[in-house]
This record gives sequence, structure tokens and C-alpha cells, in this order.
Amino acid sequence: MKKILVIHGPNLNLLGDRETNIYGKNTLEDINNMLKEEATSLKVEIIPFQSNHEGEIVQKIQDAKKDGISAILINPAAYTHTSVAIRDAISAIDIPIIEVHLSNIYAREEFRKISLISPVAAGVISGFGCQSYIFGLRAAAEIVKKA
Repeated sequence: MKKILVIHGPNLNLLGDRETNIYGKNTLEDINNMLKEEATSLKVEIIPFQSNHEGEIVQKIQDAKKDGISAILINPAAYTHTSVAIRDAISAIDIPIIEVHLSNIYAREEFRKISLISPVAAGVISGFGCQSYIFGLRAAAEIVKKA
């Protein structure tokens, strides 16, 4: 079974409590449970991972090939706009990446409209709340099945 790593970036552990007018009322656990359900129907396995620490995310990306990961679904959160290290880690591996965001980053503050990750991702899904993750997982599953 193909494995898809799901990386949740900083502050996503606060979902459900944090700025619910922007990010919704679902918790990170809710999102992971929805992803597990969808993964079963897509016949893929997901490995969820959340960190508030840039270096841990970089290490997880670097270890992906060794860990048998076929694709990565990532919500880099605030690191979307600031992390050259995460961007470079993605560029260094030969694994497809789908970038997802709960909110529409292009309809928000100016600094959020710039993603350092998008240029090295296979695709970007943004603005559909929790469904962004589901759409991203479907895209990742399709990419790995064609590979």
C-alpha cells in the first residue's frame, strides 16, 4: 500500500480553538480522522505528523524516501511564507508534494499571498477548509497510482 505523509505545520495543533472564523471549528484530530477515512477508500495509508518546529519538519521531509513515503501532503502554515529550509528540503527529494491550506491565502494579508513552497509543489489547494486536505489527498493518491 502506498504511504502518504501528511505534514501539519506550526499552530495547527490549535485548530478548533484558534481563529475559528478563519480556520473553522474542526480540530487537527478531526482532520486526521477524515483523512484516514478517505485514505481507506483510496487504498492508501496516511502517516500524520504535526510540528511547530521547522527543523523537525525538514527532517521528516528528508527522511521520507527512507521511510517508504510515496507522496507528501503538507500544510506548512506560517512556514509557507518564510521557510527556505522547508522549500529546499522539498527540492532535495524526488517525491511529489501537494501544498494545502485551510484558508484562501490569496484572499488574506499581503504577506500570506507569497508561498515559498508552491514553486516546488506538484499542486496547491487552498481555501476549502478541511476539504482542502481531502482534495489534496485525492490528488496525491492519483499521482502515486500513476507513478
